Formats: sequence, structure tokens, C-alpha cells
Amino acid sequence: MTLLRHLLNSNVRVMKTCTRGLSSEVLRTNGLCFELNESQRALKELARKFAREEILKKASHHDQTGEYPWDILKKAHSIGLLNGYIPEKYGGPGLNMLDICLICEEFAYGCAGIQAALYVSLVGQVPLILFGNEEQKKKYLGRLVEQPITTAYCVTEPGAGSDVAGIKTSAVKYGDEWVLNGSKMWITNAGVADWYFVLARTNPDPKTPTAKAFTGFIVEKEYPGITVGKKEINMGQRASDTRGITFEDVRIPKDNVVSGEGDGFKIAMSTFDVTRPMVGAGAVGLAQRALDEATKYALQRETFGKPIASHQGVAFVLADMSIGVETARLMVQKSAWELDKGKQNTLAASIGKAYAADVANKCATDAVQIFGGNGYNTEYPVEKLMRDAKIIQIYEGTTQIQKIIISRLLVNAAKENRL
Repeated sequence: MTLLRHLLNSNVRVMKTCTRGLSSEVLRTNGLCFELNESQRALKELARKFAREEILKKASHHDQTGEYPWDILKKAHSIGLLNGYIPEKYGGPGLNMLDICLICEEFAYGCAGIQAALYVSLVGQVPLILFGNEEQKKKYLGRLVEQPITTAYCVTEPGAGSDVAGIKTSAVKYGDEWVLNGSKMWITNAGVADWYFVLARTNPDPKTPTAKAFTGFIVEKEYPGITVGKKEINMGQRASDTRGITFEDVRIPKDNVVSGEGDGFKIAMSTFDVTRPMVGAGAVGLAQRALDEATKYALQRETFGKPIASHQGVAFVLADMSIGVETARLMVQKSAWELDKGKQNTLAASIGKAYAADVANKCATDAVQIFGGNGYNTEYPVEKLMRDAKIIQIYEGTTQIQKIIISRLLVNAAKENRL
């Protein structure tokens, strides 16, 4: 992590861009700033350079073959562009979520599938970062910092996707161990992860409140009784390794319980507040790529003796794409900023994730339309963007789930006279 640490430890950490030339009185009253500081700009540029040189050029290969991008992961790890959210105390660079969003946007610009493959590990890390004890953090977060490996977050099941409370995977305590049984599906990184965070029901009583019925466990891939299924061949984001996992009498030491028995649901929900800005940033990166590709093509392709960008029908589509990208980026970054400031960001995270996912899908579809027949052909980049975009409306909580969260928060605020 030498290069990244150099960036973080240099004097560019001081935020100059918003404060240069302002009096102390102005600073006390003028809170908004829409510029990145110099450290963030340097981080963004590093991620952009890596994405253009290492990800974008290899995106087509991984899309066609479904091969996991180990070489890219190892290179990103070597320069400190992985595991950025791990605190310095445990060997990580201790980046904040806005920093992570800057990286993820650039990575997804190169390939949303590779970005997911590299950064879904964060979803498995967050339960430990938020709720793990010192030994768990040192052991499992430290392992990720020391080696170019990854982890996975195992919650979704055949009958429990958005309905987390419907999870059937169970764990029963026997002495100093827990015995885990059940199946998970659509688990990103399942076939390549070094360890998993697994959510399981530990109170079999159906009357037990959801908030107390589940427990989170750290499960190492080498534990006997784990069977990883075949790699799913998905419509898009094929560089990502998505599989089912079956747990049969898997014995887990009591030391691998995260936080405590019955805390699992709280951990899972808290994790989403942290990771949804990251997912939204990936959507923004894909949308920006769609806009850039469409704009370039619209300037090159001519009809009726002039570039199609000069026709109002195309120009307005490009304008709408730009509106979507800019507003989605602002909402995603706001949700990250709230998290970094210690504010409750559930509303902003759900709005940002839902909106950015929709924008990514619209921009990708519009890009294909601007390319015309060429857009439907694999020789051009936009058909892949369209395939990659769809899953963003599904994973990490569907768009419909985000709207349920948003509406509930809105109604509760109204009932409490907080609007």
C-alpha cells in the first residue's frame, strides 16, 4: 500500500479547495462545498488511471470468458486500491466512504463486473468493521490486508432474497461450537472467497422478533461441510463469481460469532447503509461510461450530411443522460458524506442506490439506441453496459425494496412531525 499511503500521509490531506481566500466568518456560515480536496483528487486520478489501464482494456475478455480477474485484483491490492475501508489500526488505509465511492465509480467505468468482483468483498468486511471484536478484526481484516484475497457476504437464499427475515439457514449451539445447516444462493465471490460472513437463524421459535432471531458468523472456506455450487452464467457482470453455497453440519467456533447471539439482523441492516453508497457509485460509473461512449459515437456518426449529435432528437437524449449522471452522482456522494459525518444515512443511501441504478439502466439503454444497429452488436461496448446495468436494480436490495424503505421513513417522519 506504499503509493496510497504516500497520498494519504502527504500534505495534500489538508482541504484547501473550499477554504482558500475565505474569512473565518464566511467559513462558519458557508457549509456546502462541491469540490474534492487535493487528496481526493489524487485518489480519484490514481483509480482512473488504474481503471483505464488495467480494467477497461481487459473487460471484454472477462465478459466473454467469465474468468475471475485475479491478476487485476492482485495489482489493485499491491497499490492499495482494495480494502480501503479497513481502519489503519488493522493495516488498512482507513479511507472514508466518499473515498471508496470515488474508487468504485472509476472502476465501474472500466467494467462494472470487475468492480463488483473487486469491491463486493467490502460487503463481507463491514460486519466486522462495525461489530467485530478486536481479535476478529485483527485476524480476518488483517488477512485481507496482508494477502490479495477476498471475502463474501452470505445472506440471500432460494426463498429469501429481499425478505431477509425469511432466512431458513440455521445454526444450533453445541458447547463451544455452532453447527450450521442451510443453503445460500446468488452469493458474489462464493467460489473465490477466503471466508464468508453468514447470516443464520439461531432462534427456531417463529414468534421470536426478527431483530433477535438471527446471528452473524465468520465461516472459513476450509471448514468441512461446505459445498460451493457451479458458477452462474449471468446476463451481465460476468467477471463476478456468483454461486450457491450449501452448509451441511458445518462446525463454527463460538469465537466466530459477530457481536453476539441474536444480533445478526441488526448487523445485516447496518451493513446495507454502509455499502449502498458504494453500489450507487458503481452505477454512476457505468452511466458515465454510457454517456461518454454515446457522445463520442454521436460526433462520429453522420446522417443527412452532419453528425447525429447535431440532430435535436439525439442531442436531447444526451442531455437527459447527462442530467441523470450528474444528479445520481450528487445523491450517492451525499449518502456517503452523511455516513462519514456519523449521520443516519438510511434515507439517502436508499434514494442514491435506487436512483443511480435506474439512471445506469436508462443511460445504457439510451446509449444502445444512439448507436443504432451497432449498439446491438458485441463489437461495440454499449451492449455490455446494458447487460451489466440490469443487476444493479436487483442486488444489494431491489429498487422496490429501496422504495419501501424510503416510503416507511417518510411516513414515520410525518407521524412524528419531523417533516
